[in-house]
Order: sequence, then structure tokens, then C-alpha cells
Amino acid sequence: MSIPQLRAPSVDELRKFYVGKKIDDVPKPAVVLDVAKAKRHCQSMLDAAKALGVGFRAHVKTHKVSGTRKPAQQAALKLQAGEDSPEVKLVVSTIPELEHLLPLLNEFKDNGRQVNVLYGIPLPPSQATRAAELARELGPGTITFMIDHPTQLDAVVHFSRKAGFAAGIYLKVDTGYHRAGLPPSSLNKNDLIAKVMQLEADGKATLTGLYSHSSLSYSDTGAKQAMDNLAGEIKGCVDALKSNAQHFHKDKKLTISVGASPQVTAVQNFAGANATQNPDSESLRSTIQEVTKGELLGFKVDLELHAGVYTVLDNQQLSTHARTFLGDVEDEVAIFVAAEVCSVYNDGERQQPEALAAVGVLGLGREPCPSYKGWGVVSRKSYAKDVETHHRLVVGRVSQEHSILTWNTELEGSGKEQLPPVPLEIGQSVCIYPNHACVAGAMYGWYLVVDSSTGEESKIVDVWVRASGW
Repeated sequence: MSIPQLRAPSVDELRKFYVGKKIDDVPKPAVVLDVAKAKRHCQSMLDAAKALGVGFRAHVKTHKVSGTRKPAQQAALKLQAGEDSPEVKLVVSTIPELEHLLPLLNEFKDNGRQVNVLYGIPLPPSQATRAAELARELGPGTITFMIDHPTQLDAVVHFSRKAGFAAGIYLKVDTGYHRAGLPPSSLNKNDLIAKVMQLEADGKATLTGLYSHSSLSYSDTGAKQAMDNLAGEIKGCVDALKSNAQHFHKDKKLTISVGASPQVTAVQNFAGANATQNPDSESLRSTIQEVTKGELLGFKVDLELHAGVYTVLDNQQLSTHARTFLGDVEDEVAIFVAAEVCSVYNDGERQQPEALAAVGVLGLGREPCPSYKGWGVVSRKSYAKDVETHHRLVVGRVSQEHSILTWNTELEGSGKEQLPPVPLEIGQSVCIYPNHACVAGAMYGWYLVVDSSTGEESKIVDVWVRASGW
């Protein structure tokens, strides 16, 4: 029996209501995704990985959509997977994500592509049976778990028994972020590696390699920092292999998988369509070359990068400046929340002009951004034609169901000059770019999809239903 979940309306019902309408004319708040921007970001990442000769594993937790409904659509997962690679490697954060993706994963398999899905946290025992039930539909070699404690192996054995085939295993390495994983020198905690190798010998598991996910680069402010962070993460996994080499079989092929969106996308500074001669990339280049030469410390090793929010970006991502060639928020961020202005305060009622918008924490999230003190950035397209100012409108304060839009006075040169009236009117729609797209998107059951490449960036062309629940 499946676990009860909140269910969205049918995609046909949603399309009938939304497609063809303008964003101004639909109920708000609503989350909107520009497929043209997402497609560009996904292709740039695939191009860079291909140019480097490394693998790529796409995290789907940001968008949680597959795009398997008919007619065929360019949904986010298809964009992430591309069309050229014989492999489709993914990361999911929840079992419902995996369930939501099943039809498309089977489609990939039917087209001759090899599918592998990693469950993105150390396996909770309560999820092993659910994962096995879904795995049986995909077949052997399709499901991988990350492990950082010997006790977790009991759930792996349970999965193997229920699924009827071995689970893949990544050993989770902590390279400094301290969310999950073991330090490189302690990877064999309580004989963890030996126990995994025994499970492999028993046909209950297959060791895939070493996995690190370090989001230290989220506090970066430049491309060199991001590239150095990725190099450090790779070196941390190499150190783990070096410190524990005696515990692995020498004939074993191992994958080193590293990443988080800022440092992974930073490879685009020197690889792929936007590549330039970048002297700051030398450390990362040499580190990648060491791991991708085919053999390392006597092992056959390959390198895999993984990332997720790169598909759509957000204010946090732009604040890292991990790529030197990116434009402004309006040019790059593919997700925004459409909201309605419900009051304006321009007549001296407050210390500075403000507006009240009918969206709050439950529509935007409450995620901070290092580059400013607000909770979302209002698109200049919502107001720039009406005012000349170097200030930006931001979400200055936020409550459960509403927020206050204010001028951002943190910018260089802002001074203490008189602020202009907020150029918004009651009933007007505004587009707010979230600080964290993964969290903002999770507030909604579906995306309203627009396509700016058509020249009609406010016209809804599709609806993509998200996976939800746990």
C-alpha cells in the first residue's frame, strides 16, 4: 500500500486552466519557471563536463519535475540528462522524487540509456523497503546509496533482499562541510570498508566509489574561491583513498564524485562554450587531470561532478560569483515568484517608501543571502520603466503570508539621499527572485512554465507538476 500524500490536480486539468494565460491573469502567489534559461544552464553544464572528460550526476531536488506527461515537454530532468550521453545519473532527496521520476527513467532505459539514481542522504532504515519496491521496476544497477556508518549496512542488506539485486554504495567523505560523511582518515570507521567489501563479495552490494558534497562555496565571492573549493574537495577524496588504500581491492574501479553548484559550475570558466584562459583555474585543472588520467594510487579511478540548483539559479548562487561571465539576476535566474501588491506607502507614513505584497515566508522561504540583507529581489521589469534609480526593490521584511518591499540601501553609493516613491500600484503583479530556489519552489505544487526565447516571456506555455512529500 502506498503512503498517503497530498496530490496535485491532474496535469490536464492544470494545463486547461493555465496554458495560454499571462502571468498577470492567474491566481497569485505562483512560482514561474523560464524554460529557456533553464535549458541554457543545463546545456552549459553538460558541455563543460564533456569538455573535461568527466561524468556528471544531476540533482533533481531543486525542481522535482520529470516531464513525462504527453505531449512531450522539455522538463527540467530531460534538460539535465541531455541527449548525447549513454548514461543518466541522478540524485534524489526523497522517495517521492524517485517515484515521480519512474516513468521518465523507464523511458530512458527503453531508449538504451543506462540509469542510476543515488539516494542523497545516508539511507534511513525506514526507507529501504519503499526504495526496493521502486527499484524492482527499474532493475539491477539502478539504485545507489551513500553510507557513512556500519549500522546503515543493515538497511542496504534489507534493500537487496527486497529488490532482488545488489545496491550500489558510495562511501560518504566529509571534506569539511560537516553535514554527512566521515573524515578522509577515518573512512574505515569500525571496519566500514571491509564490511562493504564483504557485502560485495556476497552479492548484496556493489561499491561505486567515494562521494563528497561540500557547500562551502556558498560563502564564496569569486570564481577563484569556487574553483579552489572544488579542487580541495577532490583532494579530500583522494586523501581518503590514499589513507585507506589497503582496504580496497586493487582491481576495483572507483568513482570519485564531488560537487555543489557554485564550485561545479565554476569549471565553466575554463571548459565548455564559455571557456576563457583563466590563470586562477590552474590548481583545479591539475587536480582534475590527476584524477582523470585513468589510474590513481594503483586504482582505476574516474571523476564525477554533481550539482542541482545550477538548472535555475537564485540570489545565493549569483552572490558567489562562481562564473565570471554571468549577467544580472533578470538575465540568469530561471525561477521567480509572481505576487500581487496589496498596499503602497509613499506619503510619509513610514521612514522610507514601502509596499505590501501578498506573499510571505510560505511562498518565498526565509533563506538569507550573503550579498544583501533582504529575502528576495524584485525584478526591475516590474518597475524600472517607471523610475530612474540605482537602488533595487527587495523584500526587506517578511511574515507568514505577506512581505514588505523596500529599496535596498546597502549598495555602494547609496548614501542618505531621499529615496524615491516605490513605483508600484495596488493590484500590480511583481516578480520576485528567491534567495534559495530549492526552498521557494517547494512551497508550490507545480511550476507555471514560460519561454522567454519566444519573445512572450509572460505567456504560460506549460505546467510542470512537482514531486512532493516524503
